[in-house]
Amino acid sequence: MEVSAAAGASANNFPLSFTLVYVVGFIAAVTLGSIAWYNSKRPPGWEDKERPDVVPKVDK
Repeated sequence: MEVSAAAGASANNFPLSFTLVYVVGFIAAVTLGSIAWYNSKRPPGWEDKERPDVVPKVDK
């Protein structure tokens, strides 16, 4: 019982800053990956689709 109580107490001491870095990094990766995907060559079947307004046009 002492071991499980000690493990539970140390799990609550995980710094909030580490969690925020992971969350912000994940959001940035998804956003940048989505922009790169929309600006890349279109997959088969998507050639005639419109680019969403929220995705900026990136010139090479």
